[in-house]
Amino acid sequence: MTEAGLSTRGEKKERTRRAILDAALRLSEETGLGGLSLRQVAKEVGIVPTAFYRHFASIDELGLALVQESFSSLRAMIRDVRRGNPQIEEIVDRSVQVLDEHVRGQRAHFSFIARERNGGSAVVRAAVRQELALFERELATDLARLPMDHWSAEDLHILSRLIVVAMIAVAEEILELPDREGSAIRDRARTQLLMLIVGALNWRSRPAEEK
Repeated sequence: MTEAGLSTRGEKKERTRRAILDAALRLSEETGLGGLSLRQVAKEVGIVPTAFYRHFASIDELGLALVQESFSSLRAMIRDVRRGNPQIEEIVDRSVQVLDEHVRGQRAHFSFIARERNGGSAVVRAAVRQELALFERELATDLARLPMDHWSAEDLHILSRLIVVAMIAVAEEILELPDREGSAIRDRARTQLLMLIVGALNWRSRPAEEK
């Protein structure tokens, strides 16, 4: 087969894979991932069921690909926000803006995460937890660069978890409320994050022997 033929074949395979992912997002809005069968997805895409296995070994594997896809671009954008040496207020403002824009731009993906993180496939739930834990670890590393040398590693992780939980709540609120309320959601998110961080700057971790 010629190089052009191989390229065309690869492009066709990638288009089919993309179509499967998109179909799963649409169909899971009604039933959740656990209610899907590969036959449903194959029918929606217009392929025979056996063709599904050329791309994913199971519905769970398809779900894992959707989880990775949902988080990867957001994580990259949040990293960009924290590059350099921005002030705390600037980090908060830019983080809230990125989250708001990403959730609205990738509504289907974040709706999928909101549904699957507390229900459905145990494999997919675990993958969502793993992605959120990664966010927490990266954030704890960033927080350690702030003037917080009086904090223990354990307390830094607790703070990072509080921030991640708060941002999950913001993302779910963005999904549920009309676009016209976006400004109010962003303002509340900024205030909440600033309250957490400003309060944290005055916290003193207890020595290990006192715990």
